[in-house]
Amino acid sequence: MNEKLLQRQEVPEEMTWRLEDIYPDEALWEKELGEAGDLAAQVAAYEGRLAESAGNLYAALKLYDACDLKLDRVGGYAFMRQDQDTGNAHYQEMQLKAQSAAVRISEELAYIEPEILSIPDDVLARFCEEEPGIRDYEITIREIRRRKDHTLSKEMEQMLASAGEMAQTAYNGFSMLSNADLKFPSVTDREGNEIQISNGRFVPLQMSPDRELRREVFEKFYTRYSEFANTWAALYDGQVKQQIFYARARKYPSTFTAAVDANNVDPAVCDRLIESVHKRLDCMHRYVALRKKMLGVDELHMYDVYVPMVADHDRKVTYEEAQELSLKALAPLGEEYLSVVRRAYEERWIDVYENEGKRSGAYSSSVYGVHPYMLLNYTDTLDDVFTLVHEMGHSMHTWYSEHAQSHLNSRYKIFVAEVASTTNEILLLEYLLARAEDPGEKAYLLNHYLESFKGTLYRQTMFEEFERRSNAMAEEGTPLTAGALSELYLELNKQYFGPAMVSDPLIAYEWCRIPHFYYDFYVYQYATSFSASVAIAHRILEQGETAVRPYLEFLKSGCTQDPVSLLKIAGVDLSTSKPVDQALEVFGDVIAQMEALV
Repeated sequence: MNEKLLQRQEVPEEMTWRLEDIYPDEALWEKELGEAGDLAAQVAAYEGRLAESAGNLYAALKLYDACDLKLDRVGGYAFMRQDQDTGNAHYQEMQLKAQSAAVRISEELAYIEPEILSIPDDVLARFCEEEPGIRDYEITIREIRRRKDHTLSKEMEQMLASAGEMAQTAYNGFSMLSNADLKFPSVTDREGNEIQISNGRFVPLQMSPDRELRREVFEKFYTRYSEFANTWAALYDGQVKQQIFYARARKYPSTFTAAVDANNVDPAVCDRLIESVHKRLDCMHRYVALRKKMLGVDELHMYDVYVPMVADHDRKVTYEEAQELSLKALAPLGEEYLSVVRRAYEERWIDVYENEGKRSGAYSSSVYGVHPYMLLNYTDTLDDVFTLVHEMGHSMHTWYSEHAQSHLNSRYKIFVAEVASTTNEILLLEYLLARAEDPGEKAYLLNHYLESFKGTLYRQTMFEEFERRSNAMAEEGTPLTAGALSELYLELNKQYFGPAMVSDPLIAYEWCRIPHFYYDFYVYQYATSFSASVAIAHRILEQGETAVRPYLEFLKSGCTQDPVSLLKIAGVDLSTSKPVDQALEVFGDVIAQMEALV
């Protein structure tokens, strides 16, 4: 780990993403931004005329598709430019211009859904016979008509669209404060090296075998967050209030039901997840007790959560080694799959290392007609290898979907978005476990498996409970103050980690730093997807090509069916509690394997 963060211009070019594949220069970006506005004006010219003829409906949908594609490209480019250096004022301006254009255009085109809903079924069927091209947009039309009860008049839809830019304020404020403005103090390690704490370095430092360093980093990191607790609470309160505004405007009983309906998912899926996890909190508590025993500490603290329980087998993995390892682990998915992964490495689809002002975390971003992009903050840990294959899973899902489906049909719902990524992680883990050379190495990998369950199935479900309960508080009129949010978070932390963990008071502020709380009920899908992925990965390893074929069909399916039906293609049925229950059984089995080794 370098002692000082690099400036953006100091990062080797080969370790940065090649955004020039989208636009060779910013002049072309400006040109397409203008073209998106011109296309929107052409679509707007059909206002009040969609029901007149099949030709009008088809022309408007085709223009809308072209406009939306350009908006995706200009928006994706601007957001990625800003994310690579959030403190760059020029990129901030580009992002805001793209965001403003998207809101303005959505307001201008808000008439489309109400007008499509006004077309009688028999007339729409006749239009499809008269103009077969309309069938290209059958899925889009079906989704619009599914949400009929929650679609408003043209004027109301325009009003909601015009509020879109304002609705981004909370997240924009969170992102700027967290990634650009918030500065952390430094710490000194045993060798006397001064290390600057950052969002990207927090978890790697929490994995250090030096417990005193972990404690100091933990306390300084969360103390810094706590100093702005009232600001974080105001931002989160703004996020929840805009979710309430949209849910009530669209006649949903709650923000949660509005969010899951947008994904065409039954709320019972999430209810079953929480119920299943609550029934097996004993497994989580058993895991925490095992961690305490293996670390040999009198008290287990929250700064002991990330350090490997098998420290002797901690390993550093360079980015080049990570690439080779990923190709071997993902080999069961076939040569076609691997050939695209190689392209991602060779053609600079990935922004690899952290730099000053770079957005924290990792993600995969779609740019239809170009290729996916990935943002990492790679620090040479085994966890980073798992992050790499995770984001590669997202990118491969995008790649397959976009090559098999049209622009609008390629947009798979968020509910299934984490399946491909987590399947890749489990394939990597099983690959490493199968080649573990001694009990210590096996224990180290079992530790990672346990961490995956803890971090994805349990922790994300805990996050979901925090979101649901805090939204419910706001909906009932309870102010979302820093004190109320911290009290709620600490209560959940104690419930999930159990009696063997000391829930240090500062962990109450962890909610302040979680960007996913601004994604409108995203997190539960990590847990459901993890459960699905456990089943899918084991089917692939056990059945080979027989399981790979339907899995790739699932990846190619975009949004052509509802998410639960799409997962059935890959052999998983989340309309029941079975996948989650079975995954929790696997967790218990892995704990038993670890207990047997130690």
